[in-house]
Amino acid sequence: MHNLALALHENGNLVTGSDDEIKEPSYSRLKAAGLLPETIGWHPSKLESRPDIVILGMHARADNPELSKAMELGIKVMSFPEYLYEHSKNKLRVVIGGSHGKTTITSMVMHVLREAGKEFDYMVGSTIQGFNTMVKLSDSAPVIVLEGDEYLSSPIDRRPKFHLYKADIGLISGIAWDHINVFPTFENYVDQFRIFAKEIPKNGTLICYSGDEHLSEIAKENVSDKSVLSYGVPEFNIEEGLTAIEFEGISYSVSVFGRHNLANLEGARAVCELLGVQASDFYRFAGSFKGAGRRMELVVADSSRAIYRDFAHSPSKLKATIAAVKEQFPNKKLIACFELHTFSSLNDSFLDQYASTMDSADVPIVYFNPEVIAHKKLKPITIDQVRSAFAISSLDVHTHPSALREKISNEFCNDSVLLMMSSGSFDGVDVASLLR
Repeated sequence: MHNLALALHENGNLVTGSDDEIKEPSYSRLKAAGLLPETIGWHPSKLESRPDIVILGMHARADNPELSKAMELGIKVMSFPEYLYEHSKNKLRVVIGGSHGKTTITSMVMHVLREAGKEFDYMVGSTIQGFNTMVKLSDSAPVIVLEGDEYLSSPIDRRPKFHLYKADIGLISGIAWDHINVFPTFENYVDQFRIFAKEIPKNGTLICYSGDEHLSEIAKENVSDKSVLSYGVPEFNIEEGLTAIEFEGISYSVSVFGRHNLANLEGARAVCELLGVQASDFYRFAGSFKGAGRRMELVVADSSRAIYRDFAHSPSKLKATIAAVKEQFPNKKLIACFELHTFSSLNDSFLDQYASTMDSADVPIVYFNPEVIAHKKLKPITIDQVRSAFAISSLDVHTHPSALREKISNEFCNDSVLLMMSSGSFDGVDVASLLR
């Protein structure tokens, strides 16, 4: 939301906003742009100026006093995805969806299009090197690239965000059950992607990862009324911890690694080819892609050790991320630390989905904060429950950041790789300091 505010401000719009909590980096960036609210909290009197439109974020509540005032005054209220569609309805809309990988693929597409000199608008859910904001809106760009989140649009609009974007080119990277607070069954969750694919128009294109059986079924359902493309893992090799793609007899070095990320790269290639970038140029431009923030991101390294962090939180992504690092560094000890932080991961009925997901790690560690569970109003879970759910006898489970840091410090010796995986922050544990 703060990136949208910055983008609108840069386009010359008068932008104001409210929130009951503003954290970094949003706070500093809004302050630098002169957009930081004078006071924190909700103030219905702000609506007396009758703005042209109120854009509603997902984390406001349905009974928000400013929202109520806007509706009382008859001011137009739109959700974040509704506004992005309204801006882009006359553009070619590329929407990247999937349970995992969508941020990375969107980032890859953006990086290559920029390197290729293409003009485009965008919205992505992470920081990317070379891009000042995570949202760009213009009148001139013929294309917009959107990360397509399947979560709900707003507290008063229960439709998944990516349904509202109305993709002309839609990619689905894979389906792995998530957001169980909204989609209580796996079948209901899969249906959201089925709807997304079905609504791509007849002159549009659906792109699916070939290694997902559920996507294969969705692809078959759509072949009669639109173009359907598939992609998989490209031919590659690893030498001394470096990955290269093999294409038409030429090796292209890339910074990303792991089969999951290399498949993401192929998905991005499929999109970019539809937008006029030849495959050879794509691989050449992709070589300088350093990754999206917190997506297999190298935090710090020395001659024998390295620390990576990743946004992994779903069982399938957790397993794929650990396997990727193990394959890339087969001769190093892998310390894999995972924080249970999302609503789904902290739900005792979902925990068993994590069985055997950390088996590839030499030192598997799980962390959770009981206070976060209480804040989300979930049933408490125990260390024994977590250990049983992951089904690894060597699993170390911690609930206090100081104990977690001590465990990592004791294990992080020479010839080791530390992989920190979470959608949170491990309650402020500064693992980078272990290499200072």
